[in-house]
Amino acid sequence: MELVREEDKTYRFGDWGIKYLFRGPRIDWGVFYLKPGTNLGAHYHNQVEETFFILEGKGFLKTEGQEITLERGCALHLNPGEKHDLYAPVDSFLRGIFIKSPYLPEDKVDC
Repeated sequence: MELVREEDKTYRFGDWGIKYLFRGPRIDWGVFYLKPGTNLGAHYHNQVEETFFILEGKGFLKTEGQEITLERGCALHLNPGEKHDLYAPVDSFLRGIFIKSPYLPEDKVDC
């Protein structure tokens, strides 16, 4: 068993971005917080599938030429190879959970 507290972990960009709560051995998972007007950065994974669940705020996901509106309660799943980027518009934040499987930390490809 492993117990973590979210407040003991840090966001990638200081006060926003992704925050890993668990890394491996079989999955990565954590939380994300996008400040208004920010995005995570377009990328895809060769072998990893990724799932997002929106807890608060409003935003959108850009993927393969589509723009999908996200709000509290939305869940989405991306297969390996699907390019994607999460955005928070200038008038809202976006907070949620992400899960990536399998655990392959070098699998991310920036677009």
